[in-house]
Amino acid sequence: MAIISSVLFTIFEVYYYALIVYILLSWLPSARDSSFGRFLARICEPYLEPFRRIIPPLGMIDISPIVAILVLRFAKTGLARLLYMIS
Repeated sequence: MAIISSVLFTIFEVYYYALIVYILLSWLPSARDSSFGRFLARICEPYLEPFRRIIPPLGMIDISPIVAILVLRFAKTGLARLLYMIS
């Protein structure tokens, strides 16, 4: 059980940092057009899209990635507590 939880937490952390990098790439002109930017778009956009449909942008600021990151963190914390209760 410890190995599975360790792998899951590592996946959560890697995905968290991938989201952060993907969001920061939006500040750089044409950075998302690179092969690295397209790779991050393929793994991050499916997760961010439902949040963008629910939360409208505030002017020119899109806060949906912030909410998506918070939900990811809450999910990781909830999973940690669930695994703690099971073991």
